[in-house]
Amino acid sequence: MLRTLPRVLRPLAPRGPGRNTARGWASRDEALGAEIQVGALRGERDAGIVEILMNRPQARNALGKVFVSELSDALDELRLDRSVRVVLFKSGVKGVFCAGADLKERERMSEPEVATFVHKLRSLMNQIASSAIMGLIETTRGLLPGAGGTQRLPRCVGVSMAKELIFTGRRINGEEAKGIGLVNYAVPQNQEGTAAYHRSLELAREIAPQAPIAVRMGKVAIDKGMEVDITSGMAIEGMCYAQNIPTRDRLEGMAAFREKRPPRFVGE
Repeated sequence: MLRTLPRVLRPLAPRGPGRNTARGWASRDEALGAEIQVGALRGERDAGIVEILMNRPQARNALGKVFVSELSDALDELRLDRSVRVVLFKSGVKGVFCAGADLKERERMSEPEVATFVHKLRSLMNQIASSAIMGLIETTRGLLPGAGGTQRLPRCVGVSMAKELIFTGRRINGEEAKGIGLVNYAVPQNQEGTAAYHRSLELAREIAPQAPIAVRMGKVAIDKGMEVDITSGMAIEGMCYAQNIPTRDRLEGMAAFREKRPPRFVGE
């Protein structure tokens, strides 16, 4: 169970037999309309999986000051919770995941306010390290992608394709995004509009049982290693490997393999 978060919601128990996820959200914050709501899934296969529900329907989940602040606070809290293995992002707005920066709000900011906001947004993107970008349309509004898009996109799709997408401001669909390596999966939509969520949940259930420290160190090695040359990247990998060596989970994984049983990882 998550610790109490300001402006963030806690989960209800599943309703009815066989329900794997906490579909309801309940707390005093519900009446306040929190833009970011957090809850732990409660199914037997979902231990360690937490949902972040993005709920700003009036602005199509655009990245405004309150939205970014609440999301940053939630991630800071989740980072300290050792029971959390996987975080799923979910939209509470039908047909929209995130509309990008809130340009109406940004238009009312002064130049110093814009610089501060972009810095915070870039920091948030670094925390999430997400490549779920379906269009960098800033150039069509006289802007430059300011949340790390010009740095992350080339690493996903290559320099030439990144320039084409940024220079044209073109939007692409899921199949096109998969074809150029921007996303891992493109799934046919269902009537409820939840196909992508269910595919993400399947992937989360594959990740959650694995050794938490090994997964974390693998993420660090990849993310940091991509920012430097190969020699420095190998050094980063070596440091991450060294941090994993003394863990109880490594010994447990070896013992489980030897004894031909599923491992019981504890994150230590």
